[in-house]
Amino acid sequence: MTSAVLPTVAVPGGRVEYDDVPGDPTRPPLLFLHEGLGSVGLWRGFHRTVAAATGCRAVAYSRQGHGFSDPPRAPRTARFMHEEASAVVPALCAELALRRPVLVGHSDGGSIALLHAAGPADLAGLVVLAPHVFVEPIGLEGVAAARTAFVDGDLRARMARHHRDPDVTFAGWNDVWMSAEFRDWDLRPELAGIDCPVLGVQGTADPYGTVAHVEAVRDLAAGPVELLVLDCGHAPHLERPEPTTDAVVRSIAAWTGAGLGP
Repeated sequence: MTSAVLPTVAVPGGRVEYDDVPGDPTRPPLLFLHEGLGSVGLWRGFHRTVAAATGCRAVAYSRQGHGFSDPPRAPRTARFMHEEASAVVPALCAELALRRPVLVGHSDGGSIALLHAAGPADLAGLVVLAPHVFVEPIGLEGVAAARTAFVDGDLRARMARHHRDPDVTFAGWNDVWMSAEFRDWDLRPELAGIDCPVLGVQGTADPYGTVAHVEAVRDLAAGPVELLVLDCGHAPHLERPEPTTDAVVRSIAAWTGAGLGP
């Protein structure tokens, strides 16, 4: 299948597709980082909704191996989120002139956003939706269930509508999460480096993790952290769009000093 044509930009490892929504150049831009099996399209327009409500420029991109970005040049390791945070995100921000952005990350994208914020980054704020901070048994059960759905169910067919190579996309996520080396993956020692304001959103019925992840961010980050816990699963922005969008928009408006709307 073919994708709606999106522009691409060169980052370490290849080129990635992105959707760039114009906004007020005096306001900090927003950079959206998708989930483990996600892409630009799988935000389902959430980045555009937030852009319209805040008046901020918003960029969403597909990581290598996702959507219609270039495939990764080598198999991923347990440090793939660290590598994305330290190399790709800064390069993307430089290429697209995203200065002092607000990062909005979902799931693995939330973990990447946390890692980037914990480094020498200048951010206006950080929104993390169902982020992963450490490896939890419930999360591994969810990852194993996803493999069953991919092999025996319809997950591969559904992914094929959004990714150039669904097998590469799925393996790049699932193989790492199911590997022995990933069992000790833990971001908690790094969270103290986060000094920008944070909004953490978590569902109580998330099959990939509990509220312990956003609570760890609240307890360990150096900057102010607000939590929103909702009765939903792993995608609060899609399952509970009204309270999630309201909290995200209000947080961004407070951090950027902007009123609501363009």
